[in-house]
Amino acid sequence: MRAIVPDVLAPGLRLVFCGTAPSRASAAARAYYAKPGNRFWPALHSAGFTPRRLHPSEYEALHGLGIGLTDLCKGHSGNDDELPDGALDAASLREKIERYRPAVVAFTSKNAARAFLGRDVDYGWQPERQGATRFFVLPSPSGQATRFWDEGPWRTLARATK
Repeated sequence: MRAIVPDVLAPGLRLVFCGTAPSRASAAARAYYAKPGNRFWPALHSAGFTPRRLHPSEYEALHGLGIGLTDLCKGHSGNDDELPDGALDAASLREKIERYRPAVVAFTSKNAARAFLGRDVDYGWQPERQGATRFFVLPSPSGQATRFWDEGPWRTLARATK
């Protein structure tokens, strides 16, 4: 199945953000976190990951900052509750981590982290590791998750991955 939005991955990245699946807006734009109201790009800048606020269409520029992007579901788009059963592919992410060996994988929602780790999670660092790769869980930047939004964990992760 062809990826709706291609991975931004390379060996030795300091950080890879991993979501569940592209929104319909992201699928239409062929860009990560493109839905109006999504806080991903503003949070990246205000937390200190990027020197300026990037537009979703500039997602490939993150590679030059040592940051990658992927999703657990590469072939479907929509809200998490609209994805077909089995669409979240934890095994594929494990293979990508083994191949590229990022220092940190940051899940951009508890749903993504639960799907990968197979358990309930809290925000912040997780005890699991895959090789030298550590895992971090962030509050979802989705406009649909406004009531859970807290930029604090994003700032914590930015300080830890500089």
